[in-house]
Amino acid sequence: MSERDLEGRRFFVTGANTGIGKVTATELARRGGEVTLACRSEEKTKPVLEEIKAAGGKADFVALDLADLSSIRKAAQKELDDPRPLHVLINNAGLAGLPGTTKDGFELTVGTNHLGHFLLTTLLLPKLQKNAPARIVNVASKAHYDAKAIDFDLFRGKTPHRTALPEYAVSKLCNILFTKELAAGKAGNGVTAYALHPGVVASDAWRQVPWPFRSLIKLFMISNEDGAKTTIHCATAPDVESLSGQYFDECKPKKPSKLAEDAELAKTLWKKSEELVGAS
Repeated sequence: MSERDLEGRRFFVTGANTGIGKVTATELARRGGEVTLACRSEEKTKPVLEEIKAAGGKADFVALDLADLSSIRKAAQKELDDPRPLHVLINNAGLAGLPGTTKDGFELTVGTNHLGHFLLTTLLLPKLQKNAPARIVNVASKAHYDAKAIDFDLFRGKTPHRTALPEYAVSKLCNILFTKELAAGKAGNGVTAYALHPGVVASDAWRQVPWPFRSLIKLFMISNEDGAKTTIHCATAPDVESLSGQYFDECKPKKPSKLAEDAELAKTLWKKSEELVGAS
């Protein structure tokens, strides 16, 4: 691999100021890619931007709160108005273990992890299509195997479970079904899509899990550096070009749950998501 093999490629990474998102953005920039860090806090993102620029990389910031549809639309419009090309969208941001609702009244975990990224992606699709070959990379999780169904009635309102972990599993199942439907034609010509399990990573996605449980579960997790490897592979490796729609684990395709391969459920999820976020 050339040290600057991503020259001329531009990446849009959500949740890139911490955890595997930060590692992903930093590595893409190190290899010559131009990276937009889409995060909630500019102040918390500044150290990452400075680190990338100090190493000779190119990076900039856009404000994005995935729990707020107006913030998503504003960030997407800013990107659409940007004359620079966009080649890869990496939907990395996510949260786990936090009950609540989004600004627009959606269950917080599903609203952030799935609906927020769904709206962002559909808004940016025209630009990705214009700059094809392009890619969409959705960071899912092996937790999707725990989801036994999708109750669309629970997408609105407060989190039913105190831990919000069942909702996390559903949100990650949605990430994979969304990827399948993108690859089935919704992404358009020249745009490929991939879902992945990054590994059980000791990232800030778990920041809301109460201590001491958070410190205990992190003992069995991998580093952010190892966790970013599959994301970077899906975003850059030439040999995944023909594997659009696949679910990856440890940089290799892996069979997801039976529910995650339900084509009709993927279509229903797309339609319901469009209705909920007003993207149709």
